[in-house]
Amino acid sequence: MTATDVIFIDDESAIRQVMLQTLALEDLHARGYAAGAVALKDIKPDFQGVVLCDYHMPGLDGLQVLAEILAIDESIPVIMLTGQGDISTAVTAMQQGAYDFIEKPFNHEELIELLKRAIEKRQLALENRMLKARLRQFVRPGPRLLGGESASMKRVMSLLDSLLDTSADILLNGETGAGKDAIARYIHETSPRSQYNFVAINCGAVPENLIESELFGHESGAFTGADKKRIGKFEHAHKGTIFLDEVESMPLPLQVKLLRVLEERKVERLGSNTSIDVNVRIIAATKTGLKQLSERGEFREDLYYRLNVIQIDIPPLRERKEDIPILFHHFALIAAARYDRESIPLTTRQVGRLLGHSWPGNVRELRNRAERYVLMGPGALEDSQEGYSTDVAGRQTLSEVVDAFERSVLQNALQVCQGSIKDTMVHLGLARKTLYDKMKKHGLDKAQFKDDIDAE
Repeated sequence: MTATDVIFIDDESAIRQVMLQTLALEDLHARGYAAGAVALKDIKPDFQGVVLCDYHMPGLDGLQVLAEILAIDESIPVIMLTGQGDISTAVTAMQQGAYDFIEKPFNHEELIELLKRAIEKRQLALENRMLKARLRQFVRPGPRLLGGESASMKRVMSLLDSLLDTSADILLNGETGAGKDAIARYIHETSPRSQYNFVAINCGAVPENLIESELFGHESGAFTGADKKRIGKFEHAHKGTIFLDEVESMPLPLQVKLLRVLEERKVERLGSNTSIDVNVRIIAATKTGLKQLSERGEFREDLYYRLNVIQIDIPPLRERKEDIPILFHHFALIAAARYDRESIPLTTRQVGRLLGHSWPGNVRELRNRAERYVLMGPGALEDSQEGYSTDVAGRQTLSEVVDAFERSVLQNALQVCQGSIKDTMVHLGLARKTLYDKMKKHGLDKAQFKDDIDAE
């Protein structure tokens, strides 16, 4: 069923008929009502259009209808039709929450433009309300939002999904900010271990003299300052997952003890001779090639091979630019919910600017830029030239650059329009067949972007 764009309330039948025909010619779907009381029965909080209401009517007048509509949903735009002598009434209506008013006899083009602006405002309000409601209940990103739509990340997620039900240790390899922490958490939260602890430790951030105590714990009196017993990270992660970030930073002497824990699944607290069984899944992460470090003697070779049961290489963001718009949109929605702001859809030019950035900070930098965009507005994408270039995809051919840009623009439009083909056609100015052809070319399906509503 086609959504209603305009509800028109006027007690004169001839005026209703002319107005409905006029709106139909402008491709606006309208319903006419002779009385406000009848129209109010069909106006719900999820009404997607606007109300055009005459002021002078028997029964409920325009101001009374306005009050009833705003009580249903204060963001429904109500436009009042008034006579030339009703300026004071129109001002009162605006003060009481009307979107706007227009005098009779009205200018046709002026009315249509006013209605279209009001419809756009209403749809934006509904979209932001729905997204904020979803994100307030946000727990973790699903696979598509975690990885994106690029072929390289789909391969990563496919490999991860095949490992979720196992207890296999995993080595994540990727640049700083590429998303290793998010992937480690996803592995834990979608595995049978999710009801137990996920324990993360940055091996490069803990002082060398404390890291052994952090990992394995200590007994009271084990060293100066150890005035009470401490449970280590491995014990705390029993039956769960331990995430060793920047494992390449672990001191060589401690690597020997870690190897023993990996092989025996037992730990000994500092100052104790008693072994404690631990059932943990270990996810290690590195931003440096451990194999090369082990060949140079900077990382134990036996530990490398023990950690490297399953290695997953996470590609940097610059190598999967088609993921940038959907990830940016995702992060912007989270920021909008957190800061109670609106998330303004990106323009084609802004998408192109994101694609032209080299993203040295990877996904972390993209998330920060999305938050700044929500807080500061579009200027957040214009405030720095650093890292931006007109070379959208590095060493890609011109054809590849164009394809990547086109796919990203389509993705962004479909995401903004919630998978609605009609809205995406309008957003991009494309004919239906052209849009479908381009979606087919880039392997995009509207179902990927739809929520639990019929967007068409």
